[in-house]
Amino acid sequence: MKRRSLMQRIGFFVLALTGTVVFAACSSSDSQSKDIDQLKFGIVSMESQANQKPAWEPFIKEMEKQIGVAIKPYYVTQYSGVIEAMAAGDVQLAWYGGKSYIEAAKRSNAEVFAQTINHDGTTGYTSHLIVNKNNPIAAEAKALGKNKGDEYVINNAKKLSFAFNEPNSTSGFLVPSYYIFTQNKINPKEAFKRLIYSGSHEATALAVANNQIDVATNNSESLSRLEGINPEARKKIEVIWTSELIPSDPIAYRKDLPENLKSKIKDFFYTFKDEEVLQPLKWRGFVAAEDKTWDTIRELEIAKNKAEIESNDSLSQEAKQKKLALLDKQLEEIKK
Repeated sequence: MKRRSLMQRIGFFVLALTGTVVFAACSSSDSQSKDIDQLKFGIVSMESQANQKPAWEPFIKEMEKQIGVAIKPYYVTQYSGVIEAMAAGDVQLAWYGGKSYIEAAKRSNAEVFAQTINHDGTTGYTSHLIVNKNNPIAAEAKALGKNKGDEYVINNAKKLSFAFNEPNSTSGFLVPSYYIFTQNKINPKEAFKRLIYSGSHEATALAVANNQIDVATNNSESLSRLEGINPEARKKIEVIWTSELIPSDPIAYRKDLPENLKSKIKDFFYTFKDEEVLQPLKWRGFVAAEDKTWDTIRELEIAKNKAEIESNDSLSQEAKQKKLALLDKQLEEIKK
C-alpha cells in the first residue's frame, strides 16, 4: 500500500481527533545598521562542539566576508538554549529545527527566511529509531518486516531502555513521540524499563553504538554527519524505523534586524554555493522559505496534544472540551 505523506497523515489525525557586542538599539530602521558590528549565530551542537567547529568555521568566515559584519558562533547543546538566547537578544541569527523554530517564532521574535538544501538536493529529512547492529533486538525487529521497528519497540517496551533527543527536537522527539506512542495510546514514561533524554543526536547515536541504550531516536541528517566524524560508531548502528519526510531545517533571524542587514543576510544564504565549505555541513545550499512551510509540524503538535487530552482520564469532560477548543482555535489560525 502506498505510504501517505507526512502532511496527509497529519491532516487525517487532526480531522479524526476534532472532528560581547550586540545591538546598541533594537530598531528595524536602516539607520541603526551602523550600530551593529557583530551578529551572534546560534548553532545547536547535534554533535560535540569539538566536532562542530571545524565544519562551521569556514562557513562563518564566508558569511562575515560577504555580509560585512563580524559573525560570532554561539554553540549550545539544546534547542532551548538558542530559543532563549534569541528571545533575550543575545542571538540575532540561528539554525533551528522545525519544532524549535516554531517555539522561537512564538517566543523569540524569530523570522524564518531560508531553508537548507541537503547534499542530495532534497529539502527534507527523516526521523529514525536506531539500535546496535550486534544487539539481538536488531534481528528481532527486522524479522517483523520492512520498517516495522516501531511495532517491535511497542511490543517489547517493558524490557527495553529508550532515549529521546530532547523535547524541543522535531525528529528526536515530536515525530516519533506522536507516530509511535501517542497514536498507540502509550505513555513512554511508563512503558520502558528505562527512559532518558540524551540532549543531542550524537549522544543518542553514541549511546546506541556503545550499547548503553537499547533503542534511540535519531535522524537521517545526523547519521550522515556521524558517518563523516565517527565512521566506526556509524557502522555499529542499524535503523529499524523511518518516518515520512520532514521539512528541512529553517534559518531565522530576529524580526527587528535592520532591513538592509536582512537583505545582505538573505543574499548571502540564497547565493552561497561553495561545495567545499558546505560539504562538512552536509548541505548543498539554501532556498527562500516562509513561516507556513512548518505548518505541518504545527499541525502535528496540535494533533499530538489533542490525542493526549482525549486519553487523559484525570481531566473532566468540561476541562477536556476547554483545552480541545483552544487547540481547535490554534488549528483554525494555521489553516487561514
